[in-house]
Amino acid sequence: LVIAVTLLVVVLSYRPVLNLISPNQLMNFSFDPFHLVNTYGAFGSVTKERYEIVVEGTASSDPAEVEWKAYQFKGKPGDPRRVSRQYAPYHLRLDWLMWFAAMESPYRHQWFIAFLIKLLEGDRPTLRLLGHNPFPDRPPASVRATLYRYRFSTLAELRAEGAWWVRAPVGDYLPALVLDPAGNPARLNPSRS
Repeated sequence: LVIAVTLLVVVLSYRPVLNLISPNQLMNFSFDPFHLVNTYGAFGSVTKERYEIVVEGTASSDPAEVEWKAYQFKGKPGDPRRVSRQYAPYHLRLDWLMWFAAMESPYRHQWFIAFLIKLLEGDRPTLRLLGHNPFPDRPPASVRATLYRYRFSTLAELRAEGAWWVRAPVGDYLPALVLDPAGNPARLNPSRS
């Protein structure tokens, strides 16, 4: 019986295996009426470019003296010179959510605004989710989020510049926020430094 079932699965696997090597893969598709062998996957393909949100803060409340410093995440692309880390089997959920947030408006992801508020508050549990906090002594006065388009560098670019990624700014993802005296988020002066 075991040999018969094994042979059945091998025979039924022929079409799914062909699908896996096809340039026109079908995802989440059943190839037989018994649903014994199928294809599953979160993504049918991986893009060559990706959008990433870079979260920055500043200690200065004076717009003339603003110096923005980037928060580093544990796994997602940020600094172009830093190779992205792999933490398998651990799932870096915040990094993963940031990737999806970059595909839509921040107002569709209310957790993102709450995340920025936690950065402004210097919330320790939130900061532990990050790879590097550029404000170890006290929380920033303001935070902002900028959207960038990333692509892998070519071998020549990697050798010349030491950068694993090439990124280009797309624009504001979320303008600078501050906490008002009551502890509520408010927009900073719209002029960016």
